[in-house]
Amino acid sequence: MKKVAIVTVAVLALGLAACNKNNTDNNAANETGVENSASTDVNAATNDSVNAADNALNAASNAVDNAGAAVDNAQDAVKDANENK
Repeated sequence: MKKVAIVTVAVLALGLAACNKNNTDNNAANETGVENSASTDVNAATNDSVNAADNALNAASNAVDNAGAAVDNAQDAVKDANENK
């Protein structure tokens, strides 16, 4: 009977030890989760700003191209007007 009591106490002690929370592990996991979320937010913001800058540069480039075409068309119109006198 004494052996059964010792084994029972040992099993109960192990069970209680397994139920204890390890706050250090939990805190580290929470900090990792916060860092991952922050990193994701920073990456998303960076991607958005890069895409906006790319779009703005593309729009400016298109505007320059269109202005160049307008100048070419104006020159052609002057040339045609002089030839048709």
